[in-house]
Amino acid sequence: MRLLVVEDDPDLNRQLVTAFQEAGYVVDSATDGEDGHFLGDTEPYDAVVLDLGLPEMDGVTVLEKWRRAGRMMPVLILTARDRWSDKVAGFDAGADDYVAKPFFMEEVLARIRALLRRSTGHATSELECGPLRVDTRTSRVTVNGAAVKLTSLEYRLIEYLIHHQGRIISRTELVEHLYDQDFDRDSNTIEVFVGRLRRKLGKDMIETVRGLGYRLAAPEDAV
Repeated sequence: MRLLVVEDDPDLNRQLVTAFQEAGYVVDSATDGEDGHFLGDTEPYDAVVLDLGLPEMDGVTVLEKWRRAGRMMPVLILTARDRWSDKVAGFDAGADDYVAKPFFMEEVLARIRALLRRSTGHATSELECGPLRVDTRTSRVTVNGAAVKLTSLEYRLIEYLIHHQGRIISRTELVEHLYDQDFDRDSNTIEVFVGRLRRKLGKDMIETVRGLGYRLAAPEDAV
C-alpha cells in the first residue's frame, strides 16, 4: 500500500516516513502544501497523512482542492492545532480522521490501518480469502493455518490484492501502488512476484485475467 506524508517539520517527516516504511508501506513525502497537493493530485495513494500548518498552501486548502478534483483517498489530519474549530474545519474539508500532536507513532499506524481497511470494505485487521489469511497488524500470512514466509515486496503485493480481493487489478495499478514515483514502470517485477506468490500460496489463488490483470479470489470463486 502506498502512502503520502505531507509534513513541514523535517524531523517529524523523516520519523513518519521511516515508521511507515518499517511497517511495510511505500511512502512518498512532501514538506510544503504545494508539493503535497501536486503529488496527491497526480499519484494514486492509498492514504495520506496531512499536516494543517503547511507553508505555501495550508492543509485545509490542499484537502479541499483534492476533494473538489474527485480525489477520494483517505486522509488523516496530523497537526498541533487541537481546538475543536480546527478539527471541524479539517473534517468539513474532507478529512477521514484526526490526530493532534504530540502523538504516539503506534496510534498513527493503527489509524492508517483502520482507514485502509474501511476504504476497501473490511471490518477487521485480519483479511481472509479462502484458505489465505493476512494479518495487517503483524504482517503475518498463513495458508490453511500454516505460516508463509514472504519478502517485503511479496507481502506488499499480496496485501494489496487481498484488500481488493475479487476485483481485477491491472499491472499498472499494482506498480503505481507498490512502488514510489521513481520506480521504472517498464519493469517486469510484478510478473516475477506473482509467480513467486503462486508457488508459496498455491497456484490457484492469484488468477490471471488475460489482457486485464490479476485477481485474488478463493479457488472455488476463480473463473
